[in-house]
Amino acid sequence: MNYSACTSILIGPQATMDGSVIIGRNEDAKAAWPKHFVVHPAQTAPTPQTFTSTDNGFTMPLPDHAAKYTATPEWTTKFGLFEEDGFNEYGVAMSATESTYSNERVLGADPLVKDGIGEEAMVTVVLPYIHTAREGVTRLGQLIEHYGTCESNGILFADQTEAWYLETGAGHYWVAQRIPANGYAVVANQMAIQAIDFNDADNFMFARHLQEFVATNHLNPHSHGFIWRDIFGTQDQSDLYYNTPRVWYGQKTLTPSVNAEPQSFDLPFIQYADRLLSVDDAQAYLSSHYEETPFDPVGNGTPAEKHRFRPISLAKTQESHVLQLRPNMDPALAGIQWLAMGVAAQSVYVPFYAGITSTPAAYHLGKETYDADSAYWVYKLISVLTDAHYHEAWPTVSAVQKDLRIAFKQSVQQTDRVGQRLHGSELSDYLTQQGATNAALGIQRYRDLAATLITQATDLGPLNYHQDLNL
Repeated sequence: MNYSACTSILIGPQATMDGSVIIGRNEDAKAAWPKHFVVHPAQTAPTPQTFTSTDNGFTMPLPDHAAKYTATPEWTTKFGLFEEDGFNEYGVAMSATESTYSNERVLGADPLVKDGIGEEAMVTVVLPYIHTAREGVTRLGQLIEHYGTCESNGILFADQTEAWYLETGAGHYWVAQRIPANGYAVVANQMAIQAIDFNDADNFMFARHLQEFVATNHLNPHSHGFIWRDIFGTQDQSDLYYNTPRVWYGQKTLTPSVNAEPQSFDLPFIQYADRLLSVDDAQAYLSSHYEETPFDPVGNGTPAEKHRFRPISLAKTQESHVLQLRPNMDPALAGIQWLAMGVAAQSVYVPFYAGITSTPAAYHLGKETYDADSAYWVYKLISVLTDAHYHEAWPTVSAVQKDLRIAFKQSVQQTDRVGQRLHGSELSDYLTQQGATNAALGIQRYRDLAATLITQATDLGPLNYHQDLNL
């Protein structure tokens, strides 16, 4: 399988309405490839533990103690775990990965490592063992340097104070940048980080001997400065249709005062919004498909325009997540994992608090073939029904999405009010129940929506004729 199609967003705390740090990503791979949603309890192992990948054989020892964490693993472990995103009990969020591409020059000097750490393992071997976002960058960076990596990736970390974006550029080299408190970044399958200030430890972290590696192998195309994405990344024709338009659309939406072109290699990694942002903006971006432009696949452009660029939300999205960390709150209550199963544009983001101890049964179900009891397939079914008669179905789907977004906002308000008076197991039990209630509401409304769409579609088939009912 080729995991190479995700889109990411990171937002600093001074750029949001409520001081939240926000990271989010669409996990894109195959149109029918279910994800589950689980909670791993904290564990202290009585004997030494080892992680071994079922995908490429990567293996490493693990610390004795693993913190509780949430994750969205694959329905099968045949190709690896791909736990992808979640919170740990210390209030750290992680999303892995945004697949990227290294150029031939750097891979010639430092090839990818066939049995090195890859996307499928990163959340599993990092998130349960870190206490801050910076600690996450440090741990993953050390693993990459020691074991090597089998692919090029971008990884998102956040806690209640800051967000970091780490990129791997070759077999053993990486760099990470802190998102400015008043800034944001959108990333789409390209190396994104630009100028590195090696003297600014507050905002940059990087592999040992990175500068020496680049200088020794004559990899820098510029006579001055160190532009990470120019040294390690690609700038080819496919980027102009597959990647840069998604970055352009995110920046166009959040910073409309800046004029840019969708096929530009000069779009900045860090951008600043024209207004304060919210979790709604992150969700809207990840569920977008070039609305209000000629490039919307279901819009009013020409056939060529509508299929010119790869959209942000598309049929191959397995799940979309927005990880929100609010300030000045207990980590269990501060973190909300907004999870949309299937195609975000046609699904809905259900809120689950970081402090939950279990997830609903429907989120543990789903294999490659349709299963009516699976949360993934409940939401995926609506995509199938909508796509069959998009313009007829969309008003009905959109209305249900709006109702649920309002209901979930009300739920968060209520949960915050009650949760702030609770502690320990009382708080975790309450947050778990609220998550179950939200999940049940979303699933029921989408099952009702499926019944409505099926009924509407009965008169929309090609074998139809507007006949006189009196005959």
